[in-house]
Amino acid sequence: MRVRFDEQLDTLGQELIKMGALCEEVISLAASALIQRDDALAAEIAPLDREIDEKERQIESMCLRLLLQQQPVARDLRQISAALQMVTDMERIGDQAEDIAEILPFLNGRTLPEHIQIREMARATIQMVTDSVDAYVKQNTVLAEAVLAADDTVDDYFTEIKKSLISLIAQNPTQGEYALDLLMVAKYFERIGDHATNIAGWVLFSVTGEKGVQPPAD
Repeated sequence: MRVRFDEQLDTLGQELIKMGALCEEVISLAASALIQRDDALAAEIAPLDREIDEKERQIESMCLRLLLQQQPVARDLRQISAALQMVTDMERIGDQAEDIAEILPFLNGRTLPEHIQIREMARATIQMVTDSVDAYVKQNTVLAEAVLAADDTVDDYFTEIKKSLISLIAQNPTQGEYALDLLMVAKYFERIGDHATNIAGWVLFSVTGEKGVQPPAD
């Protein structure tokens, strides 16, 4: 019975990896669409977000079956509970990538130096998502703690971008609407970093029973 249960936990981990890969892909598409000013790339995000939604439902069902059909011990219970919480954050990552895609057409193909900063910000959030899911699969608290630390880098990017765009509005009010749209894009990437941080917090909970990171407010 325990062997079968461990196999199911391994399958759960693999499904989370697949969902995490989808999240990485939508973040990357959002960043590429922004930098390349490519609406066609942005249009690819919505179908992927629907895949993420479906993967969330599949993993939730898998977790509930494990809870109902098996008799998990305390650590197993924490691991399954953490997975249930993680997929909620991962689903929100997909939603926020789609929010970015909806803003991009309003930028009208324009570009600013801040686009490059946002690209680097996106790369950092992709790594956070990758590492947070990997930390869950490996039950690696060191990697989870590294994700928590990486959130400071993403927050710093957002602060720099915000200051730069506020300065742009002050110097050229006609660019105000454009700057605000770009600021919203940066804000969504910052929120994605928050969700990756929260996933890492659930990893810590699954291993130690303690979680020091509060869920990000949407």
